[in-house]
Amino acid sequence: MNSGDTAWVLVSSALVFIMIPGLALFYGGLVRQKNVLSTIMHSFVAIGLVSLVWVLWGYSLAFGPDVGGFIGNLAYVGLRGVSATSPGPYSDVIPHQTFMIFQAMFAIITPALITGAFAERVKFKTLIVFIVIWSTVVYAPLAHWVWGIDGWLGLGGWGALDFAGGAVVHLSSGAAALAAALVFGRRHGYGSDSMNPHNVTFVVLGTALLWFGWFGFNAGSALMSGGSATSAFVVTNTAAATGAITWMVLHWLVSGKPSVVGTATGAVVGLAAITPAAGFVGPMPAILIGFVAGVLCFFAVRLMNRMKLDDSLDVWAVHGVGGVWGLLAAGLFVGVGFMGISDLVLPGVDRGGQILRQLGAIGATFGWSFILTLIILIVLKYTMGLRVTTDEEKRGLDLTQHGEVQNK
Repeated sequence: MNSGDTAWVLVSSALVFIMIPGLALFYGGLVRQKNVLSTIMHSFVAIGLVSLVWVLWGYSLAFGPDVGGFIGNLAYVGLRGVSATSPGPYSDVIPHQTFMIFQAMFAIITPALITGAFAERVKFKTLIVFIVIWSTVVYAPLAHWVWGIDGWLGLGGWGALDFAGGAVVHLSSGAAALAAALVFGRRHGYGSDSMNPHNVTFVVLGTALLWFGWFGFNAGSALMSGGSATSAFVVTNTAAATGAITWMVLHWLVSGKPSVVGTATGAVVGLAAITPAAGFVGPMPAILIGFVAGVLCFFAVRLMNRMKLDDSLDVWAVHGVGGVWGLLAAGLFVGVGFMGISDLVLPGVDRGGQILRQLGAIGATFGWSFILTLIILIVLKYTMGLRVTTDEEKRGLDLTQHGEVQNK
């Protein structure tokens, strides 16, 4: 094992952890004053819930010994056999527990992303059950498909490229958010009441923390220090910068003013889009990936608003659409500016074949997450109930769900 590589992946794990309070601030700033604490709590409680799920059974289902290319078995339940002093099957240069805790951070932030779709109207006790079920039933198998040694969708099978979570994190959370928007329905007063962000400072600070943490998210996915991590670090920053400037200019052209919230959102879009390709492309493709992501997601948000589909914080338009483009871009530009295509894809696969594999990954991921999320939410709707009452929604979730309010 290598102490430098171990240190880098542990630091990267901490960087990804910082993204979760960053997301809490980003989401918390976007909602109305009466719902800021509840929205922040959604991300915070995900840390506790998913951390326990991951140790007890989630890691084993996602990365345990393979069962038919579909899921891991229960060999690692309670982290049995997951050593802190010797390597595991996923890297021979870092301890098995180092890999485990790095992956735990991805498992935590994914359902936290989904919560933006039903912010300002979800029952907290139902949210707790949803996070536990979704992490177990949707996330763990999908992580095994893509990143498991013998998972059927990733380089151990079909051959799709997803360096740091375009499918596993962003498209899966985006598809789940779309399903949630359909099942939950619109917020009370949607289209008539003002639902503008209550604290743009929170939004910018949250974006900065997300951007900072994303260096661990992407560069840490190399699972070692060195050239691959360095390249992923550089393209991550490049795509984020391009996405931010692209969105700013588009909003400026359309509205006559450069939006602060829009510029921050553009940075997140660029980060989401580069994620699946971060270890496979160089700086120039990263600029193109960030630019196209900014354009696509900008108009996706406007389309969702025109359709009056109330995905509260635009999770589908940002992470879903950004994830789709990023996965496709990984096939389009793999090996451009970094290494070479023959070094990064399965033997005998050309660029056209890789694009086909990326399209397959997009379809499989969207279908899996969207359909299962629909089922989970419909079951919860008719058992526990999904939404707070109209009166509770009007009064705000901070007071009605948590008995606390944020002073102005």
